[in-house]
Amino acid sequence: IPKKIAGLSNGKECPTNRERVTAIRLLRPKFRLSFLLKAAGMARSTFYYGAATYGKDDKYAAVIKLISEIYHLHKGRYGYRRIRLELKRKGYNLNGKTVLRLMGVCGLKSKVRPKKFRSYKGDVGRIAPNIMRRDFSAEAPNRKWVTDITQFTLLGQRCYLSTVMDLFNQEIVAYTISSSCSLKLVTTMLKKAFSTVKDLEGLMLHSDQGWHYQHANYRRMLSARGIVQSMSRKGNCLDNAVMENFFGHLKSELLYLHEFCSWDDFIRKLKKYIVYYNNDRIKVRFNGLSPIEYKNKYYNELI
Repeated sequence: IPKKIAGLSNGKECPTNRERVTAIRLLRPKFRLSFLLKAAGMARSTFYYGAATYGKDDKYAAVIKLISEIYHLHKGRYGYRRIRLELKRKGYNLNGKTVLRLMGVCGLKSKVRPKKFRSYKGDVGRIAPNIMRRDFSAEAPNRKWVTDITQFTLLGQRCYLSTVMDLFNQEIVAYTISSSCSLKLVTTMLKKAFSTVKDLEGLMLHSDQGWHYQHANYRRMLSARGIVQSMSRKGNCLDNAVMENFFGHLKSELLYLHEFCSWDDFIRKLKKYIVYYNNDRIKVRFNGLSPIEYKNKYYNELI
């Protein structure tokens, strides 16, 4: 039985109870149960409980395989909620707790999120009021945008990503990447975002109190397009939680899941991830639609 358990556990030093129970069930036709339990170091009650519990997963064999495929297709970026939605799209309507348990059977778990870069340097310009007030909902596209900067440290170097997101569908409208955290990083991003929409009159653009957003040039660019500026309260990251959430996903799903041979390789995969995020990465709050799919659905319903 030690040999059978070792084979099931791929040589791990501490095989799981599931693997011990499976070994006993496979050998039970040839040996007495009491002998197998003693050899495996398992109580009789533990075996019967495991046999009853683990046997239930046999009917989910196809689902377990599909869960593993979905998880690896998205490179470990999906937790049980998004995997549940993907399963639903493929015809398997399962409870979230069931999906979570089956992911545990596969040993699959989404990654944790790191902290973000902060560009606050005190009051170096004009501070705008917090008009957003954590109301991150929007009734239509281009009504509320949020923006922020994050830092990547890789291969002994640093680079900075500045993004602007539409709160209606959480789409990344525009972004810029630079090796320096300069004002140009933000103003170039704004120009790209402005080029996507003709009329931005009355749009609210929310940020933290970073020095870029206090700068006179930045404020003039907003004023010229009739955009209302809003800022988080000092030291309160929850006032821009949606942008923080995106950076958390970005780093845990890209930066900490891959190895990069060069900066060019990282930048290429970063751009590819943003395309993936906008077009393919489904969201629970949008009932399994990606940001672009959700926006297209909105415009189709207007017709």
